[in-house]
This record gives sequence, C-alpha cells and structure tokens, in this order.
Amino acid sequence: MDNQYDVITGDELKEIQEAIKKSPAEGVALINAYFDKQKNTPLNIAITGESGSGKSSFINAFRGIEDGDERAAPTGVVETTKEVKGYPHPSHPNVTLWDLPGVGTTNFPAAKYLELVGFEKFDFFIIISASRFKENDVKLALEINRMGKKFYFLRSQIDIDLSKARRSQKSNFNRKKTLEVIREDCIKGLRDQGFEAPQVFLVSNIKSDLFDFHLLQETLERELPRHKSNAFLYAMPNISMEIIKKKKDAYQAQIKYYVLLSSAVAAVPIPGLSTAVDLTLVACLVTKYVFGFRLDVNSLKRLAASSGVPYSDLVSVITSQLGATKITPDLIKKLLTPLATVAVLIAAEDVSRVFLFIGIPIAMCLSGYTTYKILNYLLDLIAADAQKVFEKAVKKNTEV
Repeated sequence: MDNQYDVITGDELKEIQEAIKKSPAEGVALINAYFDKQKNTPLNIAITGESGSGKSSFINAFRGIEDGDERAAPTGVVETTKEVKGYPHPSHPNVTLWDLPGVGTTNFPAAKYLELVGFEKFDFFIIISASRFKENDVKLALEINRMGKKFYFLRSQIDIDLSKARRSQKSNFNRKKTLEVIREDCIKGLRDQGFEAPQVFLVSNIKSDLFDFHLLQETLERELPRHKSNAFLYAMPNISMEIIKKKKDAYQAQIKYYVLLSSAVAAVPIPGLSTAVDLTLVACLVTKYVFGFRLDVNSLKRLAASSGVPYSDLVSVITSQLGATKITPDLIKKLLTPLATVAVLIAAEDVSRVFLFIGIPIAMCLSGYTTYKILNYLLDLIAADAQKVFEKAVKKNTEV
C-alpha cells in the first residue's frame, strides 16, 4: 500500500538536521511543516443517491454536526441539494464530504451525472438509498466502476425501518431477522439489475454507533491507499470501541518514524537541544492524537449536543489532562515528571555526549528510545480517555 504520507524521508531528516544547526527554532518550524503535510492529506468523498435518500443527514452525522447547525448540510423531505457542495470536517478539514444533487434530477440527468458533478476530484462514492436501490443508482454505480473508482452502497434510515417493524410485528418482532430481511432485499434488487455480489451497508444517521458503520470503515481500510484510509479513520466519529482501537493502532504504527526523527535531531551536537526539540515534537503529535480521538474542546461540545450528555460530564471523565486543553511542551514535561525511567534516559543522553566518537550514536539511540516510550505512554492515556468519553456519551443512547 502507498504510505508516502506516513514517513519522513531520509532527505527530509537531513534537511531538518541542517536547519537545526542554523537555528533550533528553524528546525522546529520545519518539523511542524512536515506534520502539516501529513495531516493535510486530502480526502474527497462524494455522497450521492436519489432525492430524499438522506445524503445531507449522513454528511452531518459523520461530521458530528446536528442538522440545525449553521455549518450543516441542509436537510428536508424533498431534494434540498441543488449544486455540488463540499463540507469540510470540522476537526479534520483535509477530509471533505461532497453533497451531490440527486441522480436523475432536472439539472443532473443520469446520463451526464458524473460529468456534471466533476467525477475526477472524488476519491470514492457513497451511494445512499432509503429503500431499494433504483435504476439510476445502479446506472451510476456501473459507470463509476467503468471509470475505475470505488463506490459503496449505503441503505439509510435503518432505525426508522426497525421502529416500524416493531410496531407492526409487536411480540413477533425479531431485530436480527428484520435486519437480515432488509439487507437481503437490497442485495436481491441489485443482483436483479446486474450486480453479481453487491455489498450493502445498513446505517442510521441518528444512531451511527449501531449497524454497519464500522464495517464500512473496515472495507475502506482494505481498499483505499494507506494515507487515504487513515485520513478517513481519523475523521470518523468514535462510534465504537473498535474504532477507537483502530485509531490507536494507526497512530502507534507511525511512532517508529518519529523515533527516527528524534534520533536524527540527537545527532546534532548541541547540549540540551535534543530534549527541547523532542518535547516540541511530542506536543505536536499529542495535539494530533487529541483531535483524532475527538477530545478537543469543539469536538466534545458537539458530542455533548448530539448525545445529550453535558459537556462538563464528558470532561470530568478525562483523567490524562490532555483533553479539552492546549497541548504545550511545558504541559508534556509536567506530565512526564512522575516517570523516573524517562528522566534517567534523558540524563543518560546528555552525559553520553561527553564521550567523543561513540557519544553521538549512543545519544541518538537513547533519544529515539525515550521518544518511543513517551509517545506510547501518552497515546495510551489519550486512547483510554477516548474510551471513557465514549462510554459516558452512549449511556443515554438506547439501542433500537
């Protein structure tokens, strides 16, 4: 898989070293620039389907924004999308969900739909339907496939369907069986129209933590380039413990690259420089983790609004001091004070510089190992807080 956005190259490491020799501040600025490049990997997701299928509601749910919010995609019982419009994710603006007009509307006939909406700029398409997928949905999927891009069928409003089935079937209601019937009905309809093995994801815009949202993420993880699937994963709402774990695993997989960066900085023979730059490096990464796990102030406030759990209650379960606050090198240093091992490693790194020839290689190893220990420690704290916030938020939500 293409992981070009997951690494800092050898040439970039050398460039950072040279910048640090000139000025520590210049080196730190360059490191931040590389972080910005990585976190700004663009991901453009097209959301389409027939009029009234729930496209706008899906966009709002994915972004953690309520339908009435001024930044929300407009929703309604009739087609409200008259033009192609992008909605950046509030915490990950590199991820944009594009609300496309319904297939087959007057201004966007099916025959010219992809041309009119600007097919090339989208990484993949999500085709949404509130019932069986219709002829226009199938034509669109076949054309997207012919042009070499991915598409995914989402059957929306599953929570409404289950509520209707419960009322009509009463004591005979079986939730699992009802979901199977809905899924099979969608799959049969697509097979009848030419798809051999269609995959349909059942979702609810109201209860995104239920049903198949996590299966969609897993599918994208397999089928998209690594940097694109990671961008999607980081932007996803924390709808399950599994999603939180996947985010942690993805961040953990990247730590080795920052260990290399830390070691490269330690090769510059300036006393105290490595520790100062490492703290800045860690602060930048921890900020990235906080936003990825939705523990920043704005994300927590949006979660409070959507879950009905007061913001203060969500913040009260965060024990790491890393959520809902500005991450600085001084804060990182304060949080690491109780870790005796880290203090010993930092001291050993400084002492090793006294010895010529072998001192710098030792300092590089110690700096890298210290950074590894620190990042894993703080990532564990943040992921644990994300789990606690998730558990607090979902307590009020009852399963359909």
